[in-house]
Amino acid sequence: MAGLTKRIIACLDVKDGRTVKGVRFEGLVDSGDPVELATRYAREGADELVLLDITATHEGRGTFLDIVRRVAEVLDIPFTVGGGVSSVDDAHALLDAGADKISVNSAAVRRPALINELAGRFGSQCVVLAIDGKSVDGKWLVHLNGGRIATEREVLEWAREGEERGAGEILLTSMDNDGTRGGFSIDITRTLSTSLGIPVIASGGAGTMDHFTEVFRIAKADAALAAGIFHTRTIALPDLKAYLIANGIPIRP
Repeated sequence: MAGLTKRIIACLDVKDGRTVKGVRFEGLVDSGDPVELATRYAREGADELVLLDITATHEGRGTFLDIVRRVAEVLDIPFTVGGGVSSVDDAHALLDAGADKISVNSAAVRRPALINELAGRFGSQCVVLAIDGKSVDGKWLVHLNGGRIATEREVLEWAREGEERGAGEILLTSMDNDGTRGGFSIDITRTLSTSLGIPVIASGGAGTMDHFTEVFRIAKADAALAAGIFHTRTIALPDLKAYLIANGIPIRP
């Protein structure tokens, strides 16, 4: 599915109150204060922001609501929050704290009806199904708990079920590409983008401006998400947007 205008999304992976970044979900290093980074990305023209508490599910605790409130206070762009969301009550608390959308991942795989419950209560526009996928013996398989647990669910099959149950968007992260700066996973992203009727956000592997052009033009993604290259200012958001516009990609300036 495609909206005419593509989106650039900045992502903050948060652990113990700090923004972190790793490679293929491992080797996390500190990348700064989430509120300061959120402020910068909103100012520099990010279309949306995603905040993920990356150890919440693994450690069995809820997302840190105080950070969500503080980040929401500095934003005037759509704001998605995920990590440890396993019930309508969890989602309600995050929306009350200032989130615009809720991202669900592991809990939804374990109990798919969660997607129906969230969409029924808050509307599909509030529900983002995050999928961490990895290529295993030629199949793209869903992984849980920050990539720690492999499942037999195939990414496309699960994305289709998520759409049927009421998810409004798919956030697809390629674990093989995450943090490598070698480019997005074009094939699986294109498969989802051309098979689903809801927007697909590509995540994992951004390293150059050309990678964004490819994921929009070839993989047909509706949005592209990045973290490390923005945190380190390897690519500045205003420069990226100008580059994409110059290359004919429909993007908000």
